[in-house]
Amino acid sequence: MHSSLTDMAQLTLNTSFDATDIIDFRNRLKEAKAKGLDQSLGFSLLAKIPTFNDIILYAVSRTILQYPDCNAHFLGDKIRYFNRVHLGVAVDTPRGLMVPVISNADSMSISEIGAEAVSLAEAAQHGAINPDLLSGSTITISNLGSLGIESFTPVINPPETCLLGVNNISTRLRMIDGEAVPYQAMGLSLTFDHRAVDGAPAARFLQGLVKNLENFQLLMMEN
Repeated sequence: MHSSLTDMAQLTLNTSFDATDIIDFRNRLKEAKAKGLDQSLGFSLLAKIPTFNDIILYAVSRTILQYPDCNAHFLGDKIRYFNRVHLGVAVDTPRGLMVPVISNADSMSISEIGAEAVSLAEAAQHGAINPDLLSGSTITISNLGSLGIESFTPVINPPETCLLGVNNISTRLRMIDGEAVPYQAMGLSLTFDHRAVDGAPAARFLQGLVKNLENFQLLMMEN
């Protein structure tokens, strides 16, 4: 952690997105499950309703390959780019922070990503995780939203070039036809290594991620 802060030129960009679509997505699944459609139709999505964290992980896995600078390792004199997405998931454990890795997340369904995230987190918390599963991530996601955090400065997990922080959902106002209309917003904090990534590419990744999250149900239909 100390070397990450002292050796890197870290900068954090903060933004938020309209969480209406992802909230609606989860509510529709809950309603379908309440009607027993998980039993009659056997939809895997209904067996375990995706969490907000699952949704973020899935959206990152489908977005980041379009922004190669953010799915890379900075190795001092060179940058290594990846054509697959290996998601590091920050997990709070009794032994401190651990970052197990969901490998090849870009080829997994949201149900598979969610199940793998739970399995890895439980293994890390119980001290039973294979050390091989704690390395190789191409970008890490740290979610403090459930703790009510509105914004923070994530610290990059070297040699990655970026780390995405996920914040809480809060009610905000926007003007529509001269009236203040409330909506639910979720904050995102992206820290990037300025030695490897310029501000504009990092901002474009956030912009692309926001677009996919605000239109998440369309993203699910395309993949």
